[in-house]
Amino acid sequence: MAEAARTPTSGRPAPEHAIAHLCNADPVLAQIISAYPGFAPREWLAELPPMGGFQALLFQIAGQQLSVAATRRILARIQACFAGALPTPAEFLAADPERVGGVGLSRRKIATVRAVAQEYVAGTLSDEVLQSLSDQEIEERLTAISGIGPWTAHGYLIIALDRPDVVLPGDLALRKAIRDLYELDHLPSEAEVLEIAEPWRPYRSLATAYVFRAAFGGGAAASG
Repeated sequence: MAEAARTPTSGRPAPEHAIAHLCNADPVLAQIISAYPGFAPREWLAELPPMGGFQALLFQIAGQQLSVAATRRILARIQACFAGALPTPAEFLAADPERVGGVGLSRRKIATVRAVAQEYVAGTLSDEVLQSLSDQEIEERLTAISGIGPWTAHGYLIIALDRPDVVLPGDLALRKAIRDLYELDHLPSEAEVLEIAEPWRPYRSLATAYVFRAAFGGGAAASG
């Protein structure tokens, strides 16, 4: 079985210039940042199996409406089905859908992953093509596939490509975290999340990681 290339991970703390920008832009975020010196926003990814672009999409699709902890359990079961590694697109297509369904993936999610795998095998989708596109172009390309919405595309941008200016306005866990950390009296809408996150540009990915760290104790706790 071919091994997937690992998504960019690092135990390095966030860059100082990005931290300075966020502290100046948002006093709530400044308090969060000061509480977690040396925070490495991508360190949590080292706990996941090696992932290329397809495997990152598999992770995101599996995690729709689930916590990262639940998604990790499903990922571990998928690995067990494929000799200890996450499957390549061709391997996923060759697998018995009923067997794959036994790991906890719904039929809808299996159909979505298969649609992505078919595009990879056909060559109409590839890591190289996606890496060459802008964030907006990637979102448009991925959401054209049935079963992939903005949340899945945004997660791919962060996990697979380490794009620096991504926020997940549709993420329920993020909305709850912002409600609590910003002491709102209601669950913010997606538009309100984007408004709060606007001063974070061009480091919205880092700011989002800090919000998750403060609220949940880790780099991610997403649920689409």
